[in-house]
Amino acid sequence: MIDNNWYAVYVKSRHEFVTYNELIQKNIETFLPLVKMLRYWRDRKKIIDAPLFPGYIFVYLPADPQYFLSVLRTKGVVRFVDYEYGKPAIVSSEEIKSLKILLNGDGNITVYPELHEGARVSIKRGPLTGAEGIIQRKEDHFIFLVNINILGRSVGVKLYGCDLEAS
Repeated sequence: MIDNNWYAVYVKSRHEFVTYNELIQKNIETFLPLVKMLRYWRDRKKIIDAPLFPGYIFVYLPADPQYFLSVLRTKGVVRFVDYEYGKPAIVSSEEIKSLKILLNGDGNITVYPELHEGARVSIKRGPLTGAEGIIQRKEDHFIFLVNINILGRSVGVKLYGCDLEAS
């Protein structure tokens, strides 16, 4: 008996819903984490459901090439996320379970990059957008440092993780 596992699937840009529906029609257990988001147009604003991880869907499959091929032949699917070429990476059931619990709660969900001290990052929003540097953690925030190596000096500013992305 082959055990089922969760796998992350990379899909074409803006194809999350199309791919999700196609996989459901194939009777493949699929998880598309969604968040409520305020979307602005010129003439109106509206709260919509948006993918929490744009470009990704999770599928629950046996480790059988027949199932992988069925997913890969689905409209919008680009590839499985893998660590080693040709071998889809398993997503922990505990991570999926915890993610579902968070999404069912009333909290405001925000995606943060996986940040660690010494990581090279860039600022993705605000007046400092585009600046690149190194981060250090301090209490509930990060210190974003721009190093001027030739002078042996760093300039820092306090930021929160949601404003940063890995370079």
